[in-house]
Amino acid sequence: MMPLTTNELHLFHKTDRALFCRLMFKQNLSITQALLVMGVWLWLEYTNYPNIISTMMQLSDSLVKSLSNEALTCLDTLAAFKNPPIPKDGGLPLTKILVQKDITLKLFIMKRYTAIAGIKSVLNNICARVFKDILQNILSTTYYNYNYNYNNYYKYNYNYTNVASTSRARSSNSRPFVVPGFPHPLFGDFVVPNGVEDLDLLDAKIWSNKGPCDDVTEEDKTMFITFSRGFPVSEEEVRELFITDYGYGSVVEIVMGNYAANNQSMFATMVLNGVAMVDEILQGLRLAKLRANGKDIWVRKYDRRN
Repeated sequence: MMPLTTNELHLFHKTDRALFCRLMFKQNLSITQALLVMGVWLWLEYTNYPNIISTMMQLSDSLVKSLSNEALTCLDTLAAFKNPPIPKDGGLPLTKILVQKDITLKLFIMKRYTAIAGIKSVLNNICARVFKDILQNILSTTYYNYNYNYNNYYKYNYNYTNVASTSRARSSNSRPFVVPGFPHPLFGDFVVPNGVEDLDLLDAKIWSNKGPCDDVTEEDKTMFITFSRGFPVSEEEVRELFITDYGYGSVVEIVMGNYAANNQSMFATMVLNGVAMVDEILQGLRLAKLRANGKDIWVRKYDRRN
């Protein structure tokens, strides 16, 4: 099978690229904001809210601005240490009209870690490739100027011959570049591939039947568990608790922490079989209290800083 060229990839994602430029040059979003907003919308498209991008391109600038503000509110909700109150209209009234389905900020509370992992995957597997040349032009010393004429930039970037030839001319001098706002506190690194890619049509990162959460790291699906002093809990008790509630294959690995002087482990890490189970256990909370054989345990999403 013939490989998919960068130019063909750009053609396939023409609407995504147009909306990305529109967010920056007509809505005045920063590069970071535009990438994250596109990440939210593309993730939603993968999770049963189709045609968001194509519908968005038919809307007025004022509506796109309002919808991008709702996407930024979704991102704020994901980042909030304490869950914000949800307005009576659900917090996403325009997005609800756009997708013609019920959607509220509760989705981003109850599926916080699924959304974070999914948006991270979309950013690196789609946005980093599809928007690469646009980012290179903006971030170069010649082009990094927000007083750009949007129409001229739009015309330049969607003349595919110019884009391809410019990208190829630069390929010999390609070097990594830093995208503002990354590494991001929620989504981590934004890895832009070097050089010009000829991508296989079977490459799962471009044409994937998998959802955007299927390439999560082990850390994405790891939980941190703490125990009460004086009430020792064994690995077997922890495993039994989660297997009973979530099924035999739910737990991949449990690692008990160092044992204290009283021969009690005060913490453990637990790798689950999917990030969605993290959300299922926490039920929208940052810290959940459970009981194993009558003894209290506390679970939260693992953070390398724990």
